[in-house]
Amino acid sequence: MPRPEFLISVDVETAGPVPSRFALLSIGACPVDRPELGFYVELMPEHDAVVPGALEITGLSMEQLAEDGESPAAAMQQFADWIAEVTPEGEVPVFVGFNASFDWMFVADYFERHLGRNPFGHSALDIKAFFMGKTASTWESTSMKHLSPRYLGGSRLSHNALGDARDQAALFRAIVADTGAPSDDT
Repeated sequence: MPRPEFLISVDVETAGPVPSRFALLSIGACPVDRPELGFYVELMPEHDAVVPGALEITGLSMEQLAEDGESPAAAMQQFADWIAEVTPEGEVPVFVGFNASFDWMFVADYFERHLGRNPFGHSALDIKAFFMGKTASTWESTSMKHLSPRYLGGSRLSHNALGDARDQAALFRAIVADTGAPSDDT
């Protein structure tokens, strides 16, 4: 019999598109149904490469993170401890992300390399794919420019990992609760 699942919204900010060449800079997370129980950590960069514009979006500084960020091993241990603390006994944590494939690959890579294990296992729930399946929409209509007006009052993501994790949790809850007909933009 499957164990009950505990949904955790996760967002990351990075210096570029892949963990093999670019650093994971920050992680934000919150339970989908309890967003006030947030987790946030900034990491010391493991790589120097930066995609132009990546830091402008986040407001993070590679130099500042090199001085003040947590070591990746310490950050991932803190994250694993937080996941264990907020996940009710007998339930399994499930990674939930908006375009989960991006955030997932960084989190999974860093957990495996620094802790040798991933508390989320080997899968993630993608909000975009969930919406697409629920509404029979196109992939293009799963972008935030379409979903935010419908579910978040038009607010934009802040590119602060914890703020975005909370917004993603609100978005997922709203999509799950939505029993209406698809809007004109889907």
